[in-house]
Parts: sequence; structure tokens; C-alpha cells
Amino acid sequence: MLKRGHSVGFLGYREHHGGGAEALRLAGPDNKTKQYDGGVLRKRTQVEADVLAREKAAHELADALPEESSTIPTINLFLPEALKDAVFVGHLVTDLDSVGGAIGAAALYNGKAALASEINSETAFALDEWGVDKPPTIEEVLKENPDAKICLVDHQQTSQMNPAINPDNIVGVIDHHALQSKTIVTDRPIYIDIRPWGSMSTIISHTFLTHQKRPSVGV
Repeated sequence: MLKRGHSVGFLGYREHHGGGAEALRLAGPDNKTKQYDGGVLRKRTQVEADVLAREKAAHELADALPEESSTIPTINLFLPEALKDAVFVGHLVTDLDSVGGAIGAAALYNGKAALASEINSETAFALDEWGVDKPPTIEEVLKENPDAKICLVDHQQTSQMNPAINPDNIVGVIDHHALQSKTIVTDRPIYIDIRPWGSMSTIISHTFLTHQKRPSVGV
């Protein structure tokens, strides 16, 4: 969520630690490591290296999208009907990918984003920087609509799922993590989009692009 032409370092927020995005401002002495406050060094991950290598290409790709949605041709690509009007909610101890991915998925599938738990400082900064309202909690959403359809984002394990969610109401999962213990079990087929990518939000961004849909500036 950077303004065009700006890096995270330009913003000057050193208290936020954002995984791959953080590599855009934290540099080690040999350009292969990350140096945190206090001099702690660690090797950059492959995702972080790819973020750095493709930063310019990402900006070019975003700039190439039409400014007006009316200029985008209609293409009949698959968008799961089951996710329409669904509530998109991330995992407990929520983070920026979990919240941002829920907001993006809600915009893409005409649904509603919800929080599984209170947001951290990095997420609060991003929402404020881009003028995006903080989503309601999943408890608030389910109080109004107990039978709401649920799509889990950025997780698929029951140990990470908010206990207010009824597994019978889960209609989808959008995630980038490995399938390990305590993966959800459903009584019927649901929509699954799990890719071995760096973030869940990248999956949503890719789906926007493949469907030639332009998200709002905040998203």
C-alpha cells in the first residue's frame, strides 16, 4: 500500500514489520540480508528477493490497467457464485495480509470483510494511510446475520479460526499456507483457492488482473 514512486523507507515507519514488503527498506551490508533495528541480521527469503527484483514490473503492471472500468472488455471468466455476498474473514491474531486479503476479496466477490480479532499497528497504519474503514468483527456480523456464508482467507485450520464461525456455513477458502493438521472438514464441496504464493492478497490481486477488474485505490 505505497504511493506511486514511494518505498516503505520513504514513509519512515520503522516500527512496522511487514514480511516481504519490509525488504524494500531494510537492507543488509551485502544486499542479501535484512538488518533490523539493533543490528540483527538474517538472510532474505526468496519471497523478499522476488519483491525487490519485481518492484518496477509491479508498478508498470498497475499503471497499465485502464483508469475507467468502462474501457475494460467483458470476459466471461469463472467467478464462484458461492462467494457472492459471503463474509470474508481471516485468522485469529490477525495481520495485514489477513485483513487486506479479506477487504480485497469482499470487493472482488461483492461480499463483506470481517475481522477475526483486533488489528495490529501495521494494519492500523495501512488502513489509515489508504483511507479504508476498519471492517467489523465477525461476532458483530454474525449477530446481525447468524447464517451468513463464510469464506476463510489466509487460513484453513480450525485452530486459527474464530470460534464464532459455524463450520457448516463455510463456503470457501482462499489461502497460501500448507495443508497441515486441523484443516477444516466440510459436509459438502466448497470453493478452494490455495496457491503456494507469498501472500493471500497476491491471489486476490491476480484474480482482479485476470478478470480485468480494477480495484479501488484503497484496495
